[in-house]
Amino acid sequence: MLSVSGLLGGRPEQAGLPLELLSGAAGVDRRITSPHIQKTGLALAGFDEYLQPGRVLVFGESEIRFLDGLEPGARQQALAAAFARDIPCVLVTAGLEPSADLRASADRHGVPLLRTQVPTPFAIAKLTTILEDALAVREVVHGVLMDILGLGVLIVGESGIGKSECALDLVVRGHRLVADDVVELRRRGETTVIGACPELTRHHMEVRGLGVINIRDLFGVASTRASKRIELVVQLERWRDGDGAHDRDRLGLEDAFHDLLGLKVPLVRMPVAPGRSLAILVEVAARNQILRARGRHAARELAARLERALGQGGDR
Repeated sequence: MLSVSGLLGGRPEQAGLPLELLSGAAGVDRRITSPHIQKTGLALAGFDEYLQPGRVLVFGESEIRFLDGLEPGARQQALAAAFARDIPCVLVTAGLEPSADLRASADRHGVPLLRTQVPTPFAIAKLTTILEDALAVREVVHGVLMDILGLGVLIVGESGIGKSECALDLVVRGHRLVADDVVELRRRGETTVIGACPELTRHHMEVRGLGVINIRDLFGVASTRASKRIELVVQLERWRDGDGAHDRDRLGLEDAFHDLLGLKVPLVRMPVAPGRSLAILVEVAARNQILRARGRHAARELAARLERALGQGGDR
């Protein structure tokens, strides 16, 4: 949840949405619980039951002009009905001047009345982006996040298995580091998980034998980035002879997934053994995932060709 005071104190002007508090200051502790904006002029015409609690209510030119055209008694009644629906705040867009009745009603009901100079469509878009980021579900995981050919790859595995060394090899091969050791995750919408690095450790990596190194200083600004959408998880596992764990699906016909903040992200389990070049294998896994996202599944295509060949051989 995000309070109205938190929204105002979060410097929304940096996102292109300067806000000013006009009235209703007593309600700045009201909570915004949804990133979805509501702009329903029908609420002022008696259909206030469609207003959803926890969602910012936007008044554009049509709502302001409609209120100005009402008789004072009807205007106060419409505003009282709308403000009684537990909305966190009202945002007036396009620099419009709210009436004295609107300001007074906001003070009376303790509903913050905000104003921005940004036109309505752009204000809604910018506010939605701000709220989606502020209200996103967050989690911290242990791993390394890389940008490999534009694909966000999260490398996980037990401590000391070689995640950072693999990431360093990938950087040398021209790929980009997002985060090492600590990866901050946040969920955006219903289909996206974004990974980022804490500000304190950004651009840095810890490698056994070398200590802490600054990837940007060593390899240039193009070797790092601040955040990336995660589209593949590579789990490094120690190779243990005889357990059969790495022989279950050698062809890669079965799709595996890793749960990140409630979303299923494609997973590749990568056995770690002496002589295996992890960086090359992880890069190939990323390339293969890009092809799969485009509908090309090499293992299934080969299996289909074998089935056709066997079928043709059986007909002879």
